Amino acid sequence: MENAESRPDTEELSVHECWKYLRSSSVGRIAVVRGDSPEIFPVNYLPDEGTVIFRMGPGTKLDAVMAGQKITLEADGFNTYGTIAWSVILKGYAEIVTKVDELQESAAVELSPWEPGAKGHLVRLTPAELSGRRFVISAPSQ
Repeated sequence: MENAESRPDTEELSVHECWKYLRSSSVGRIAVVRGDSPEIFPVNYLPDEGTVIFRMGPGTKLDAVMAGQKITLEADGFNTYGTIAWSVILKGYAEIVTKVDELQESAAVELSPWEPGAKGHLVRLTPAELSGRRFVISAPSQ
């Protein structure tokens, strides 16, 4: 298995670059563990003062937050020409935002759920770990 260090076209991102890329996107995936299996869900998010916020309704993701499980968010993207890709992974613990002043002051005002249904819980994911990489997209093999 290759890692980033063995491929010359792969570069580890600094924390500053990770946040830059997270701000350039709004779609990611949240991963939680349910029983002994990982579950992955698409989510739209907003970076907010060194954290990431998103909305959720009742279900597996909310159960994981309420149980105090570690949660992972991954976001990916590429440059305008489709020649360089990036991937950022944020791991940490999430909590429900309940303070009225925090709700009103956060970027959450602009965060609307895409899917219909009750998404009444605003969640803040605080990173314990943040990593990312940028790499040149290889030409299709022939």
